Amino acid sequence: MMTPRLSGERGFADHGWLKSFHSFSFAGYYDPAHMGFGNLRVINEDRVAAGRGFGTHSHKDMEIISYVLSGELAHKDSMGNVKGIPPGDVQRMSAGTGVQHSEFNHAEGQTTHFLQIWIEPNVRGIAPSYEQKTFPDAEKRGALRLVASPDGAQGSVTIHADAAVYAGLFTGAETATLALRPGRKSYVHLVRGALSVNGRLLHGGDALLIEAEPQIVLASGLEAEVLVFDLAP
Repeated sequence: MMTPRLSGERGFADHGWLKSFHSFSFAGYYDPAHMGFGNLRVINEDRVAAGRGFGTHSHKDMEIISYVLSGELAHKDSMGNVKGIPPGDVQRMSAGTGVQHSEFNHAEGQTTHFLQIWIEPNVRGIAPSYEQKTFPDAEKRGALRLVASPDGAQGSVTIHADAAVYAGLFTGAETATLALRPGRKSYVHLVRGALSVNGRLLHGGDALLIEAEPQIVLASGLEAEVLVFDLAP
């Protein structure tokens, strides 16, 4: 079964300095039909104006992934991490027993465009931790590059959740197939461009919720960047 989640159906918030699309219920956007999918709880597509950002705030018992598309995201947290996250990097923060952090765009005249992703953990009450790794475009070109997994396989960041996240870049004749184990769910989020997913054409911001399918086939891309989530039932 495949259910589309079109870009224009997402929640949207315009705070002036922040423009955010919500794939699932978040903050002031509430839709009981879209509270999450499997253990995937949040995908926010955020655009942060120059010189602005999220002040210090708290998280607890959540796996948080930041995926920067353009600009740079400045991160500071209560664990002592002060980092810049450029495009191509994947940041993972396990909130565990509790962490405080802030995120800012310090670049003049440049918007930071990134995805904020929350996945529910399969363990709670752990010590908070941080990880950040670079995944070059060459590793994602015409392929699904594993970028987050429970065991850090293939050099991915390690998440404390029953989930795996893949990133890929596709255009022209480039194709990829991902087998799905019985009972698993998958969420395919097209970051930008256009892409055929199991024969269905998606455009930037669109997603496909997949259940009871043996595989995912990606093809016919047009400057496409995609995230594929392999999720707990």
